[in-house]
Amino acid sequence: MKFIKYLFIGILFGIVMTKSEAISWYRIQEMFRFQAFHMYGIIGSALAVGVVGTFLIKKYQIRSLGGDTIHFNPKAVSVPRYLFGGILFGLGWALTGACPGPIFTLIGNGFTVFLVVLASAVLGTLAYGMMRDRLPH
Repeated sequence: MKFIKYLFIGILFGIVMTKSEAISWYRIQEMFRFQAFHMYGIIGSALAVGVVGTFLIKKYQIRSLGGDTIHFNPKAVSVPRYLFGGILFGLGWALTGACPGPIFTLIGNGFTVFLVVLASAVLGTLAYGMMRDRLPH
């Protein structure tokens, strides 16, 4: 019962993703063909909200819903690592028409073929977890 708020946040997220057409394969195809600004606007808006939110959390030392302090750990930038990961992510996004966020929204909207995409994402995450120690980081 204590996790019910997360269910409602997920439902709200799904409604926003659907109404903004961020789950539309056509919109994603337009983005990858550089034919429309729609998806870039959504991604840019999310980036701006994230930057402002992170700034406010750091400045005012905002705590989590559980009252815990939020920590931001610095990470070393490794260009080949992010380049390779970005290429893999982009290829998966282009081939399936969905990044990880909308997968559940698409399933909830009745596109059951995305159960295959979800299973593939879970298997890919599992494979990464099993090989992580042997990969260059």
